[in-house]
Amino acid sequence: MTIAAPISPVDAIRPLFAGVDVGGTNIKFGIVDDLGRTLTSSSIRTEEQAGPADAVLRMDSQLRELVADSGVNMDDLAGVGLATPGPLDLPTGSVLTPSNMPTWRHFQIRDRLSEKVDKPVTFVNDANAAGFGEFWVGGGAAHPSIVLLTLGTGIGGGIIIGDLSIDGEHSHGSECGHTVIDYHDDARLCTCGRRGHLEAYTSAWAITKRAEELLAAPRETSVRDRLEQGERLSPLLLAEEADRGDGFAMEVIMEAATFLGVGIVSLVHTIDPGVVLLGGAMNFGGAGSPLGDKFLFTVGSEFRRRAMPVCAEKTVIEFAHLGGQAGYIGAAGLARAAYYQDQPAT
Repeated sequence: MTIAAPISPVDAIRPLFAGVDVGGTNIKFGIVDDLGRTLTSSSIRTEEQAGPADAVLRMDSQLRELVADSGVNMDDLAGVGLATPGPLDLPTGSVLTPSNMPTWRHFQIRDRLSEKVDKPVTFVNDANAAGFGEFWVGGGAAHPSIVLLTLGTGIGGGIIIGDLSIDGEHSHGSECGHTVIDYHDDARLCTCGRRGHLEAYTSAWAITKRAEELLAAPRETSVRDRLEQGERLSPLLLAEEADRGDGFAMEVIMEAATFLGVGIVSLVHTIDPGVVLLGGAMNFGGAGSPLGDKFLFTVGSEFRRRAMPVCAEKTVIEFAHLGGQAGYIGAAGLARAAYYQDQPAT
């Protein structure tokens, strides 16, 4: 992970852009310069139960405070990028029915925030924003096209080709977690209610559910010991036990890695990106950790076993670089792209 230190206002290249990355628990903010370098960043609690209108007021307040603390002023900001969980209606700037935010329903958040901050606001799905951040200044910066998969409670996706985020005709583009990898009637059920989706095999909740199913049969594993002590089953618990040599925990994690490799094959055959990046919180220690490296190796091995030869040889698969900064950097980057698109031709 390559997270750069903040830069000073003196070193920042104007114009500046703000990024806002909304999650179910926290909202992250950042001010970045024209090269994608962060001046300052912060976060506040989402307080989902208070609803989106209240969140807009607190976003405005936090942005103004962040700008003041960074040693610049609001006039330096050329635009704001806003990323939220989907599903979205991008043309109207509305968040529709995010599964982890039950009070956020059919709310025109883009225009409400724009009115408060008195800046143009570019609206995007949170995973697409993270993908653009990695494309702009992260692990995809050396490639003209990338796919980002965010591994967490669900599986998010961002597809960037050139400077274009693939948002789709119906604001559902880049929903990579809902790629079908099993067409059978008894395929695992996804949280969206459909069967056989990648998310049903590789997300945090799917890995946990799979471990629960396997533990219903007699298995010798230290995972069972920890559960009997009152701990909660999770990918983190599985990762800790896999790191300690537990075969059962390793089996569950590597099964998920295998399914992830299968899903990546279809994405690569469709898009032919230069790199596929794996981001999100569930990275099993990431690059350089024994478990993270084994997870990545298993994903890549399954991909190469199934992919067409040229894709198998040339497509890079690695962990993302920007960590939790990817969302606000990407949102700011998309605001930057919109800003330059609106500039008169010279």
